[in-house]
Amino acid sequence: MKVHFRAFAIALSCGSLIMPLSACGGSGSGSGNTIKVAYERNMDNKVRVMDDYLAVVKKQFEQANPGKKIELVPIQAVENDYYSKVQLMMRSPRTAPDLVYEDTFLINSDIASGYLRPIDSYLSTWKDWSQFLPTAKAAAKAQDGKTYGVPDGTDTRGLWYNKQLFQKAGLPTDWHPKTWDDVLNAARTVKQKLPGVTPLNIYTGKAAGEAASMQGFEMLLYGTGKDPLYDPASKKWVINSKGFTDSLNFLDTVFKEKLGPDAQDALGANFGTTLATQLIPENKLAIDLDGSWMGNNWIKTGGKPWPQWSQVLGQAPMPTQNGQAPGSVSLSGGWTWAIPAKAKNPDLAWDFITTLQSKQNAADYDIRAANIAVRQDVATDPTYLQSMPGIDFFTGLVKYTSYRPALPVYPQVSTAIQDAMESVTIGQASPDKAASTYAGTVKSATDGAVVDRSAG
Repeated sequence: MKVHFRAFAIALSCGSLIMPLSACGGSGSGSGNTIKVAYERNMDNKVRVMDDYLAVVKKQFEQANPGKKIELVPIQAVENDYYSKVQLMMRSPRTAPDLVYEDTFLINSDIASGYLRPIDSYLSTWKDWSQFLPTAKAAAKAQDGKTYGVPDGTDTRGLWYNKQLFQKAGLPTDWHPKTWDDVLNAARTVKQKLPGVTPLNIYTGKAAGEAASMQGFEMLLYGTGKDPLYDPASKKWVINSKGFTDSLNFLDTVFKEKLGPDAQDALGANFGTTLATQLIPENKLAIDLDGSWMGNNWIKTGGKPWPQWSQVLGQAPMPTQNGQAPGSVSLSGGWTWAIPAKAKNPDLAWDFITTLQSKQNAADYDIRAANIAVRQDVATDPTYLQSMPGIDFFTGLVKYTSYRPALPVYPQVSTAIQDAMESVTIGQASPDKAASTYAGTVKSATDGAVVDRSAG
């Protein structure tokens, strides 16, 4: 999934997370023949995709390297809190792990904080690096031109819809919305024809974190064809753009017309889990703006095994606002395996990365996690291509996709987006007012490095 940033400087207590006590105090990264590997554990206790995968690779690595040990450090938390906890761990040699699962959108901010070390010297002698797609390599490269992580997959986003509910509502089961209005009108039809069914989900608010910013807001903003978040030509952040306000207006329409979930539910910290394990498989949600990984919830080893999901659910690209070229929009992100600057055993950590991201293991994880492959040899592997219904559809969205501006200040911008969305969702502020508040926050956060479209 996977996308979520909020509490960038929150000092979380270890009691709120599931992890070995040594990660909170005492010894930090491994030493000698042992390394500590920190990663996010899903909040749904039935979903152990990463745990299961790492257990397999740990056993494989230790058998191939007698005397070497991998100590897994799972951190069970919503993604915002995971980010904060890992950053706290990386601040000190006493607590820093040797290897950390790092979201690509945090790389530059974590480098600026001195948390990560470049891995170019390792990559220069690793022949497998040539197999990685250029876009994946770019996602792991920082502003200083150095690479700080090895990506393990990417993702795309689109519309999931329930064909059975569509049929009952008199909507086409082969659905191809061309504009935002087409999406809203389908939701209105569901509301009218199917009482008790939530017509449309769009992630929103602070608790959803980056899911709100990326799967929600940016999937709208990048479909307006107007201004993006960041203007690379001037190297400034865009504020007061019509596209920004239009995106908030879409959100406002969804919640004012009660086309979405109840606002209190939508703003809950565990809403994503509820949606995946209850609302969708129980036929209580008609349309979900979400990611390519969703099917992973419903396979045999998922949080909610649902054998019929591939027949019940359809996928459609999220259309641009008015159907303008290119017609569809997607956002892509991804995660990397990175070595903290204060790791005590970086060489052994690198050896473990190469095992994690061998062709066989990379394919295994992409299949387990419903990831879009970033290794060319995995992307053409028949087992991968046949691993999950819809994999071809979501891979096809790559040609429409955009990436978040992975700059040090982006996490603060993302938080400001979530604040704007939440204020609109609960009716605390109009879209215009929320956009104005966002503009002030971003202007302050960037020391005035903004392009103000209201002045142009």
